[in-house]
Amino acid sequence: MSYAHTITVALPYQEAVRRTREALQGQGFGVLSEIDVRSTLEAKLGEESGQALGDYLILGVCNPALAQRALTAEPDMGLLLPCNVVIRRGNDANATVIQTIDPQTMVQLSDAPAVALVAGEADDRLRAALKELQTA
Repeated sequence: MSYAHTITVALPYQEAVRRTREALQGQGFGVLSEIDVRSTLEAKLGEESGQALGDYLILGVCNPALAQRALTAEPDMGLLLPCNVVIRRGNDANATVIQTIDPQTMVQLSDAPAVALVAGEADDRLRAALKELQTA
C-alpha cells in the first residue's frame, strides 16, 4: 500500500507553498508545525548538503475536529498526528512536488471503527486540497 498521495504542479516552489497552505485551509486544516528541511541540513551538515536536497518543506497539518474524533476513539493516534504534507523541489524550477500522507495508513494500525471513519474523511479533504492545486 502506498502511504502518500503525490502530485506535481507547474508552479515555482514559493507559489506552490502559498497555494498549498490556502488549499489546506480551505479544507479545514491548520499548520501546527513547519520544518524547513533544506535550512536544517545546511545548519547541521553544511551548505552543500542543503543545496543537494533543494527546497523541501514539511508542514504538520491538523483539522481540529477530525483530530479530536481520532484521539477520542484511540488516544494512541496522537503518535500519527499531525498529518504531514511535503512540498519539495521538482525536476525543474517551475515544477513542485506536493505530497500528503494517506490517512488510510492509520486504519491499518487501529481496530477502532471510529478511526476508519476519521481517516476516510481526512483522506477526502486532503485529496480535495490536492485536486484544487492541480486545477489551479
